[in-house]
Amino acid sequence: MTRSRAVDPDVCGVTAAIAVIDGKWKTALLWLLESGPHRPGELRRQLPGLSEKVLTQALREMETDGLVHREVHDVLPLKTVYSLTAFGRELSEALAPLSDWGHRRLDALRGSGSGAGAGAGAGARTAS
Repeated sequence: MTRSRAVDPDVCGVTAAIAVIDGKWKTALLWLLESGPHRPGELRRQLPGLSEKVLTQALREMETDGLVHREVHDVLPLKTVYSLTAFGRELSEALAPLSDWGHRRLDALRGSGSGAGAGAGAGARTAS
């Protein structure tokens, strides 16, 4: 999905929403930032396999999309902290039911061995 879809007024709302969280790491970053502000190094340590370059790119895109706030403290060495904006928290709350659905689907796949027509699994879980 292209980044331009995040601002295209002629796409459906779901497409516009998915465009801002598209990619391998953005939903995980959103989930981690729900717990409060984090420095980039903290985020990398919690997401093995995430390179510094990709982390920086994802956070910059999320900042451009209004999901995260970047605060640079004027100390040496520079200290950068990322936190969710009100818009980012709103998106996180909107994704919680989708996360619950995903967990129920995974439970059903584990229980039946296939995804077709499997029933709902266990109750609600936290967004992840």
